[in-house]
Amino acid sequence: MGRGKSRKPATYEDIEQLPVGWVGEIVDDALYASPRPAFGHLRAAYRLASLLSPPFELSPEGPGGWWFLAEPELHFARDVLVPDVAGWRRDRVPEPSDPELPWLTIAPDWLCEVLSPSTRSLDRTRKMPLYFREGVGNVWLIDPVRQSLEVYRRGKASWVRSQLFTGDVTVNAEPFEAVPLQLGMLWTPRAGGPPVHP
Repeated sequence: MGRGKSRKPATYEDIEQLPVGWVGEIVDDALYASPRPAFGHLRAAYRLASLLSPPFELSPEGPGGWWFLAEPELHFARDVLVPDVAGWRRDRVPEPSDPELPWLTIAPDWLCEVLSPSTRSLDRTRKMPLYFREGVGNVWLIDPVRQSLEVYRRGKASWVRSQLFTGDVTVNAEPFEAVPLQLGMLWTPRAGGPPVHP
């Protein structure tokens, strides 16, 4: 839910007042609150992080160079954003600056939003411009219902969609093109359909 323009700007106290389990974000001074996402959303986000972390963060044999967080709270001026997964290049940000802080103020180099019916418009129309403003290099939009991955890169003045993938395909998606990603691993099998992957 967003607050109208006539109300006072939302503050972090408004986020703290939300019911337990709700995720609050402040975008352009408006509070947006969302309940915990559905199973397909959670599975896609968790599996994406699980597939990217071994080669890019944990394995000495992989391409490396990254570290990831699930649902990090990002503070950009008065905006508070919570992407589903985010990653920082180690050559720019070696590690989180303070392990005790509950949020970060350094923009990630890449992030992913998993689209839900209740957040689809917010993610696309309100948050994407803020991510661009803050210098994020790539954004992925994953739709677990449509089983699609949209890959965006920074253009000169706005985002440019550089890749679109759908279904159960193996992809090399920037900025992680060094390792093939089995997109079918992200999807929840449809009722009565064949299993996607073990």
